[in-house]
Amino acid sequence: MSTYCFTEEQTEKLGEIFGKTVRCGAVVAMCGDLGAGKTAFCRGVARGLGYTGRVTSPTYSLVNEYEGETPMFHFDLYRLSGADELYDLGLEEYLDRGGVCMMEWSERVEGEIPFTHRVTIKTVDETTREITIEVI
Repeated sequence: MSTYCFTEEQTEKLGEIFGKTVRCGAVVAMCGDLGAGKTAFCRGVARGLGYTGRVTSPTYSLVNEYEGETPMFHFDLYRLSGADELYDLGLEEYLDRGGVCMMEWSERVEGEIPFTHRVTIKTVDETTREITIEVI
């Protein structure tokens, strides 16, 4: 499925819809350039999973946890050199907890992580994003 969003709020709303439909155990590859809207989409997913607090990028912490009706684990893989570092962070424990794993910069571990979905956000222009959601 591919759609266009013209505001950050629309990107969040699409994420919220996705969050209401995604199942526990999902591991979502988030692809897109810096500033494309990956974190905005994740804010919406967290809301769709029942989390009502603030959602921020895990750039420096590498992973943020959000406890809603279904937990969401929001990873930023930008600074990782490969999947080994992600497993060292305890990826298997996150997978075993039955929540939804959202992984920004998933390209860094492509082929090494059992992704169930891919969300690709392409910047069309300053305000327009093309967002594609795939089950893989």
